[in-house]
Amino acid sequence: MKAKEIVTSALLAALSLLIPIAFGGYLKIYIPPFSATLASHVPSMISMLVSPTAAVMVGLGSTLGFLLIMGPVVAARAFVHVFFGLTGALMIKKGLSFQKALILVAPIHAIGEALIVLPLGFDLYTAFVVVGIGTLLHHFLDSAVSVGLVKVLSSGLSLSSKSL
Repeated sequence: MKAKEIVTSALLAALSLLIPIAFGGYLKIYIPPFSATLASHVPSMISMLVSPTAAVMVGLGSTLGFLLIMGPVVAARAFVHVFFGLTGALMIKKGLSFQKALILVAPIHAIGEALIVLPLGFDLYTAFVVVGIGTLLHHFLDSAVSVGLVKVLSSGLSLSSKSL
C-alpha cells in the first residue's frame, strides 16, 4: 500500500469506529431485534475504492466500533463488512463501477448478516426477514450516501476516478 492509501484507509477506519460510538444515539434505527445505524456502511463502501486491504481494515474497524457500543451480536453482523467490502474492492479492481459493485455486494451483505445471527439464537424469520431485509434496505440507503459523497469528494481523495 502507498502512503496515501494507508492514510485514507486509516481515516475511513477511524470514521467506521466514530459513527457507531459518537452518532449511534442519533442515527440509530431500532426495530427489535433489528438495529441499524445510518451511514455506518459508508466508510466500508468508500474503502472499496481505495484497495482490498483498505476494505478489510475498515471492516475490522467497523466491527470494533460496534463491539464497543452495541455488543457482540451487532459486532458479529458488522464483521460481514469485511467480506462485502473485500468482494466489492476486488470487483472494482477488475473494472466494475462503484455503483454496480455496491449493487452486487448487497446480497452478500444481507445474507451474511442473516446467517451470522442464526447461531446466536435468532429464528429463521427474524434472521432472514427482519435482519436480512433490514440490512438490504440499510445497504441501499448507505450506498446512495456513499455514491453521492464520492462524486463530491473524488477530486480531493485518492480514489479511483475510473470506477465512477
